[in-house]
Amino acid sequence: MISQKITCYEIKLIDELVFKPCHLLLKNIEPEPESQEYAAHTFHLNEYKVVFRKAKITPTKTGQFVSIWKRNEKGITTPFDIKDDLDFLMIVANTPTQMGVFIFPKNALHKHRILSDEIKDGKRGIRVYPIWDETTSKQAQKTQAWQLQYFLDFSDSKKIDLNHAKKLLTIY
Repeated sequence: MISQKITCYEIKLIDELVFKPCHLLLKNIEPEPESQEYAAHTFHLNEYKVVFRKAKITPTKTGQFVSIWKRNEKGITTPFDIKDDLDFLMIVANTPTQMGVFIFPKNALHKHRILSDEIKDGKRGIRVYPIWDETTSKQAQKTQAWQLQYFLDFSDSKKIDLNHAKKLLTIY
């Protein structure tokens, strides 16, 4: 198999720290022409299709914001849909001294109304709250509580919970 050059630093790091130790093959890495400020890519992990983004720190609110839209056939931005070909949404969050990744499975995104369905529109962007963010509003605390179930902390690369990673990626 021909090795594919990885140009996104965060994807390369996750590959070294998580994917390879979990025996996952990273392939078909494609940068998305739009949303490059969020390091937008798609790729496959074994048979799983992944949509990848990097969240951004915003100046006035706790948490980090990430754009997660796509363009429909008319060229209009629209939320991802439950019927779309994706298995996971991975969102990297970092500060100068901390880093981690949210690995959201499709069903969790749908449950929390991030993906559209026949009844309700999803979201074009979301705020993520990594473990190091101190949330103050009730809504942010509630959001952080469910999101942290899908979070892997890379702040200490020697203490990454690979069992949790395997569970998140439904590898048993």
